[in-house]
Amino acid sequence: MSKKHKHPHHEEHVDESWLIPYADLLTLLLALFIVLFAMSSVDAKKFEEMAQAFNSALNGGTGVLDQTSPIETGPDNDKKKNETEDKNEAASASAADKERKAQMEAEQKQLEDLKKKVDNYIKANGLTTQLDTKLNASQLMITISDNALFASGSATVKPDSRKLAVAIGTMLVSYPGYEIVVSGHTDNQPISTSEFKSNWDLSSARAIRFMDILLSNKKLDPKLFSAIGYGQYRPLDGISNTTAAGRAKNRRVEVSIIRKFIDPENLSQVPATPKE
Repeated sequence: MSKKHKHPHHEEHVDESWLIPYADLLTLLLALFIVLFAMSSVDAKKFEEMAQAFNSALNGGTGVLDQTSPIETGPDNDKKKNETEDKNEAASASAADKERKAQMEAEQKQLEDLKKKVDNYIKANGLTTQLDTKLNASQLMITISDNALFASGSATVKPDSRKLAVAIGTMLVSYPGYEIVVSGHTDNQPISTSEFKSNWDLSSARAIRFMDILLSNKKLDPKLFSAIGYGQYRPLDGISNTTAAGRAKNRRVEVSIIRKFIDPENLSQVPATPKE
């Protein structure tokens, strides 16, 4: 009887080669989380050293941490951030300054053009002794003698002078957006009538009546207009109310076209409030 040869039983082994890359992956993830955690306080130099150490140990010096830039923190980074912000602010301020300068130059040209038109009207109508214009750092002011506008002690604009007010209003239409202040001034001679109990009343009423004629032009915006009465308390600079000639000059109506853009460096050119 023949003997059967029994073949030895070979146990089958499960392929576990996948565990190696899996373990490497877990190690890399652990390293990455450690690095991310440390990035909140690590500086650039330490981060670079750590990256090189991890890459050298795990991948022979080349890996995911190569060429990685950390988020820098600390005083040096704050300084750089502040310097960048300062540069941005300076650039923005420079652009704003250039824009404002261009606007101021355009406004200067407009007011010079308006002054020229008024001066030409004054000359053409023989009003050089009754009207005057002055352009300074804050406004264009048109000064009109009260003799050209009102009878003594009255706030009713003379018929011939209404033409002047209408002409000024027509000129202002071409220069929209400016605030217009109409102010009335008297001398220091007291007044007390049934219509006006003081120079305050008279100067205010004269300013309002002249403004009314300006605003008869419906192309002008009433929101930009105001009327003020100063009585005798704002005499012209250097002009005293102690003489008849001085009092005549101080009785006036002023139409002020206020600048939109005032250069602080030129404010010294604005005359101080005149005193008696």
